[in-house]
Amino acid sequence: MKKFVKNYIGKARKVEGLDIIKVNLKIADLVKFAHSFNNEDYISLEIARLQNPDKFGHEYTVYVNHLEDGQVEEPTQKEDSKKRSRKIKATSPEALTDAPF
Repeated sequence: MKKFVKNYIGKARKVEGLDIIKVNLKIADLVKFAHSFNNEDYISLEIARLQNPDKFGHEYTVYVNHLEDGQVEEPTQKEDSKKRSRKIKATSPEALTDAPF
Protein backbone atom coordinates (compact mmCIF):
# COMPACT_ATOMS: atom_id res chain seq x y z
CA MET A 1 0.00 0.00 0.00
CA LYS A 2 1.26 3.49 -0.78
CA LYS A 3 1.55 6.24 1.79
CA PHE A 4 2.60 9.89 1.77
CA VAL A 5 6.13 10.57 2.99
CA LYS A 6 7.53 14.03 3.82
CA ASN A 7 11.13 14.69 2.84
CA TYR A 8 12.37 17.77 4.67
CA ILE A 9 14.73 19.71 2.43
CA GLY A 10 15.18 23.07 4.13
CA LYS A 11 13.96 25.81 6.42
CA ALA A 12 12.89 29.40 5.94
CA ARG A 13 12.28 32.63 7.79
CA LYS A 14 10.03 35.64 7.40
CA VAL A 15 11.66 38.82 6.10
CA GLU A 16 11.36 41.46 8.81
CA GLY A 17 8.73 44.09 8.05
CA LEU A 18 7.41 42.35 4.90
CA ASP A 19 4.99 39.54 4.04
CA ILE A 20 7.79 37.54 2.43
CA ILE A 21 9.18 34.17 3.44
CA LYS A 22 12.78 33.68 2.35
CA VAL A 23 13.67 30.08 1.44
CA ASN A 24 17.18 28.78 0.67
CA LEU A 25 17.43 25.25 -0.73
CA LYS A 26 20.17 23.06 -2.19
CA ILE A 27 19.63 22.38 -5.89
CA ALA A 28 20.90 18.80 -5.46
CA ASP A 29 18.08 18.14 -2.97
CA LEU A 30 15.45 19.66 -5.25
CA VAL A 31 16.42 17.73 -8.37
CA LYS A 32 15.71 14.42 -6.60
CA PHE A 33 12.02 15.33 -6.32
CA ALA A 34 11.41 16.72 -9.81
CA HIS A 35 8.42 15.31 -11.70
CA SER A 36 6.97 15.81 -15.17
CA PHE A 37 3.50 17.04 -16.10
CA ASN A 38 2.48 17.83 -19.69
CA ASN A 39 6.11 17.51 -20.81
CA GLU A 40 7.26 20.16 -18.30
CA ASP A 41 9.42 19.57 -15.21
CA TYR A 42 8.10 20.70 -11.81
CA ILE A 43 9.06 20.58 -8.15
CA SER A 44 6.17 20.82 -5.68
CA LEU A 45 7.13 22.23 -2.29
CA GLU A 46 5.16 22.63 0.90
CA ILE A 47 6.04 25.24 3.49
CA ALA A 48 4.73 24.93 7.05
CA ARG A 49 5.16 27.15 10.09
CA LEU A 50 7.18 25.59 12.91
CA GLN A 51 5.62 25.56 16.39
CA ASN A 52 8.71 27.32 17.74
CA PRO A 53 11.61 28.94 15.85
CA ASP A 54 14.80 26.86 15.82
CA LYS A 55 18.12 28.05 17.26
CA PHE A 56 18.93 29.83 13.97
CA GLY A 57 15.67 31.82 13.91
CA HIS A 58 13.98 29.75 11.20
CA GLU A 59 10.20 29.90 11.57
CA TYR A 60 9.23 27.63 8.66
CA THR A 61 10.13 24.21 7.31
CA VAL A 62 10.13 23.20 3.65
CA TYR A 63 9.36 19.69 2.48
CA VAL A 64 8.35 17.60 -0.51
CA ASN A 65 5.36 15.30 0.00
CA HIS A 66 5.27 12.24 -2.27
CA LEU A 67 3.84 8.73 -2.43
CA GLU A 68 6.02 5.75 -1.58
CA ASP A 69 5.35 2.04 -1.45
CA GLY A 70 5.46 0.80 2.10
CA GLN A 71 3.75 -1.06 4.87
CA VAL A 72 0.93 0.70 6.65
CA GLU A 73 0.59 -0.58 10.19
CA GLU A 74 -2.85 -1.96 10.88
CA PRO A 75 -4.14 -2.04 14.46
CA THR A 76 -3.95 -5.38 16.19
CA GLN A 77 -7.15 -7.20 17.05
CA LYS A 78 -6.79 -6.25 20.73
CA GLU A 79 -6.41 -2.52 19.92
CA ASP A 80 -9.36 -2.72 17.54
CA SER A 81 -11.61 -4.22 20.24
CA LYS A 82 -10.61 -1.42 22.66
CA LYS A 83 -11.71 1.17 20.11
CA ARG A 84 -15.04 -0.60 19.65
CA SER A 85 -15.69 -0.79 23.40
CA ARG A 86 -15.02 2.94 23.75
CA LYS A 87 -17.42 3.67 20.94
CA ILE A 88 -20.11 1.49 22.53
CA LYS A 89 -19.72 3.27 25.87
CA ALA A 90 -20.01 6.68 24.22
CA THR A 91 -23.28 5.76 22.49
CA SER A 92 -24.87 3.94 25.42
CA PRO A 93 -28.29 5.23 26.61
CA GLU A 94 -26.73 6.46 29.86
CA ALA A 95 -24.40 8.73 27.92
CA LEU A 96 -27.27 10.13 25.87
CA THR A 97 -29.41 11.07 28.89
CA ASP A 98 -26.81 13.63 30.06
CA ALA A 99 -27.19 15.64 26.83
CA PRO A 100 -28.25 19.28 27.41
CA PHE A 101 -30.87 19.22 24.63
